[in-house]
Order: sequence, then C-alpha cells, then structure tokens
Amino acid sequence: MQKVTAAITATGHYLPEDILSNKDLEKMVETNDEWITTRTGIKERRILRKEGEGASYLGIKAAENLIDKSGLDPKEIDLLILATATPDMPVASTAAYVASEIGAKNAFSYDLQSACSSFLYGMSTAASYIESGRYKKVLVVGADKMSSIIDYKDRTTCIIFGDGAGCALFEPNYEGLGLQDEYLRTDGIGRKFLKIDAGGSILPASEETVAKRLHFVEQDGKNVFKFAVSNMAHVSAKIMERNKLTSDDVDWLVAHQANKRIIDATSRRMGLADEKVLMNIERYGNTTSATLPLLLTDYEKQLKKGDNLIFAAFGGGFSWGSIYLKWAYNS
Repeated sequence: MQKVTAAITATGHYLPEDILSNKDLEKMVETNDEWITTRTGIKERRILRKEGEGASYLGIKAAENLIDKSGLDPKEIDLLILATATPDMPVASTAAYVASEIGAKNAFSYDLQSACSSFLYGMSTAASYIESGRYKKVLVVGADKMSSIIDYKDRTTCIIFGDGAGCALFEPNYEGLGLQDEYLRTDGIGRKFLKIDAGGSILPASEETVAKRLHFVEQDGKNVFKFAVSNMAHVSAKIMERNKLTSDDVDWLVAHQANKRIIDATSRRMGLADEKVLMNIERYGNTTSATLPLLLTDYEKQLKKGDNLIFAAFGGGFSWGSIYLKWAYNS
C-alpha cells in the first residue's frame, strides 16, 4: 500500500494596514530605532486597530486569501485548526467561528495554543489527521492579535510583537512530499519566564488585577533568549542529523520570527548560508502563531517542488520543536 504523507498545497495571509514603526515607539517608551533594530532585527510591525475585531478577523481574512488564490471550495475542508495565543474570548471556540464565517460547513474545528510554537504543533496535528486516511483537507490557521495583550508602557515587550495571520492547507500526497519528520519538545520550567499573570483560573480578573496591569504579557527577556537560542538551534540540528541531511541538502530554514539573533544562531548551528534563511521579522515583528505561514506566503514563489524545508519554533511554556518538510508544488 502506498504511503500517505501530508503536504502543504496552498497558503494564505493577512496583515493589518496600520504600521507601528520603531520611530512611533520612540514617542511611547524610552527606546530608539537603533536599540530595537540591533537587538531584535525589527523595524516595524502591523497593528489591528479595527474596533471590535480580534484574532478571528485576522484568521478569516487569511483563510479567504488562501481560498481566493487556490480556488478551494470551503465546503471541502474537513478540519480547521486555529493556532492562536489570543482567542477572541474564553470558552467559546474561535476556530468554530472562523470555520463558519469562511463557509467551511462540513469541517470540525478547534483552537490550539502553545504560544509561539502553536502553528508548528498545528502542522504536526494536521499531518497526523491526513496520514490516518480519514481526512483529505485540513486547514491550519495561525492568527494572533498580540496588540490586545501587550503593555505599550513596557519597552521589553511592546517593541517585539505585531498582529497578523497566515494559513496553510494540508492534503494527502503520494509522491513522498510533505511532512517527513518532527522533533517537538516542552519544558514547564518556562512557565515563569514568559506569561500573563491574571485572567486564568489561578488569578481571575478583578479590579485589582486590572489596576496592577497583570493582564499583559510579561517576559524575562534574558532567560527566554537563552533558552530559545540553545533549544531552537538544537532541535534544528537534531532533525538534520536524524534524517542524514547536510547543509547542502537543506534548501530553506523557516524559523519563528522572534528575534534575528536567535534565527542567526539557529542557521549557524545548521551550517546554512544566509540566502537559505527566510526572514521577514524586519517588517512584521513577532506575530506569534502567524510567523511561519507568513514566511511561506512571502517566499512562496521561491519555493520549488521537492525543496527541503526545516521549520523551527520556540514559545512560552516552554515549547519548541522542528519539522522537516518537502515542498509539494511550484507557484
């Protein structure tokens, strides 16, 4: 029996129009363009300012972009996974709303949350559904409105994050293309280094938590950076070793766009030349669950059928991992 693999067959994206530049941030917190650029590689990020709209709006727009580009009938989608750290609201599934709004009437759907590793984990999940043989079309959407949980008085976090969404359609492949291998990890030690203190079951919302600004992202930058550099580089090298890939065999590194220095450290560990590293952090910042699919849409025309892609991500929790995927189509 021919082996079934899960291949990406289409991508989509959406970015809000409003731009928040480093020069804008200079007026809001004690920072400057040179400091931000040197330490992060970020020049600007997009912000969703549309009143009453959240992550679902971004995800719907990205999915509609994929549908328009590919000619996909949304009624053929079997499953929609929404990777997000900023769901519209607690309890009610944001994925269910996205699926309904795009016309995916025959799909079941759910949210998947593992901070900045969410889309990577969603890829793994989608591949498992496809390889089971029970599902033919799985849409993974990465969407985050990070501006909704960022304190724009805190220069350690407000310079990093932006809003955006991207998505990828997974379908069965019988040519040996698509997802080849994965190495995914977690470690609860990271719980204290990157978090939002209030709003969960431990510390529910109250007048006091709001007054103390406990509903915004808090980050211990030094520890997060240290863990991210070592672990993202390690898993990327590990996946190459497990699959007997040399730096010549790897065509592209698709790394989570959190910090240019982390991406550079990962590519050096893999022995890759700069031209093999996909990068858009300068324009979008860290869009959390959206960084990986946004890279795919930005560079889609350069990706060729059969190319070897190494995906890598690191997120709060801590969560991290790497996926080896063979690209399945020419644009």
